[in-house]
Amino acid sequence: MSEPGSRIVKITLDEASIARRGPDIDHERAVAVFDLVEQNYFQPRDAGTGPYHLHLAVVENKLSLDIRSTEEESLVQVELPLAPFRRLVKDYFTICDSYFDAVRSAPQSRIEAIDMGRRALHNEGSELLQERLADRLEVDFDTARRLFTLLCALHLRL
Repeated sequence: MSEPGSRIVKITLDEASIARRGPDIDHERAVAVFDLVEQNYFQPRDAGTGPYHLHLAVVENKLSLDIRSTEEESLVQVELPLAPFRRLVKDYFTICDSYFDAVRSAPQSRIEAIDMGRRALHNEGSELLQERLADRLEVDFDTARRLFTLLCALHLRL
């Protein structure tokens, strides 16, 4: 799983799909984009050899992954229904709000407990994303985690 062409080298998000929720969430999204480009494993089944550019958007209640060549030629479009993620994303943002509030004033033990719950939900979302994409796209767990963060940023518009 380490072929040099099996990776994303550029990622863009549809600006119309992004919900602005606050500086903490905007920061998480920016970090996820940076980390994703720095290190990922991403191999579409029907897109030939990469590296790839990836454009993410929400279109008609589906996550749209427009996988492009480095010359911006569209190679394959993957659409993923968002309905299976709704509860998980809602719970994730509820616990994120608690975490960001706790960071400002709660004791370290409370912050750590909330963070454990936040990470568990994030892992659950990442696994669900990997599972839902498996027949069209292979990603490693760390790539799925970062993509889940971006899915959350786009999912908020719904």
